[in-house]
Amino acid sequence: MLVRKSAMVVYRSLQLTFMAMVLAELFVPDYPIDGRWTLLPFLLSVPLEMVLSRSGPPRKRADRPPVEVEPPVRGRWTAVNSPASRVPSHRTHAYGQTYAIDIVAEPEGGPRIRPGFAKLWPIARRNRSFPAYGEPLFAVADATVVHAGNWMRDHLSRNSLPAIGYLMLIEAWVRQTGGASWIVGNHVVLDLGDGVYAMYGHLRRGSLTVGPGDRVRAGQPIARCGNSGNSTEPHVHFQLMDGPDLDAARGIPFTWRGIGVPGSGETFTAPATPSLASEASASLASEAPVSLSD
Repeated sequence: MLVRKSAMVVYRSLQLTFMAMVLAELFVPDYPIDGRWTLLPFLLSVPLEMVLSRSGPPRKRADRPPVEVEPPVRGRWTAVNSPASRVPSHRTHAYGQTYAIDIVAEPEGGPRIRPGFAKLWPIARRNRSFPAYGEPLFAVADATVVHAGNWMRDHLSRNSLPAIGYLMLIEAWVRQTGGASWIVGNHVVLDLGDGVYAMYGHLRRGSLTVGPGDRVRAGQPIARCGNSGNSTEPHVHFQLMDGPDLDAARGIPFTWRGIGVPGSGETFTAPATPSLASEASASLASEAPVSLSD
């Protein structure tokens, strides 16, 4: 883990150096460094990023049975970027995301219907347009809170072609340079014991009801779904990992009790209480996959 952590620190340092050199060359009179050296930090960071994103868990961990936990939500949701459909689910092993899953709320009927992707207009939507925004999230097991970040704002959606272009070309790069917390936004990490940690990402600012050191029970409300960090729309990012530090952690496979792991584009219904989860079966319906950033 120390090697992986060190590599992440070096990667971000190279990216920040590149950014500083570009700004200095643009705005500092008589900048003494030849412009040909400006690209060097960036070029050195690229292979490092490729190694970090492609180096997954050791084989003995990848082959371990999935850890069974309660679902983190209630009601009807659709899975996106699921490890049941692709590993690594988010096309990277970085930040312990190997077996991460994204889910969006898909309530049947009611006043809040999830907006579709827009080609050009509206460029962005307010978060309250999405039924996932503000939905309560629950502890997946008896656990101890080891990290709780709660200050990042919930930005507008990025679910149009212009907004996706901005996200991919500018925002995602800036956030990655800023570090793991800027990627996952407001988040909470739970220590489930036996070297297993659960991470919930993109939480709503100010919604956390727990803090580091708190003990939580399975099914206890701990936060609400938001749209902070590197996210296209309000959704829940959930993963299990082998350590609390996102820079060093590697992913651990999971399964939700009574549901399993829904594939990308599959809709499932989580029961109202965790005690019913083992008795309920998931209702799976194939739908078109949606691309979310994590």
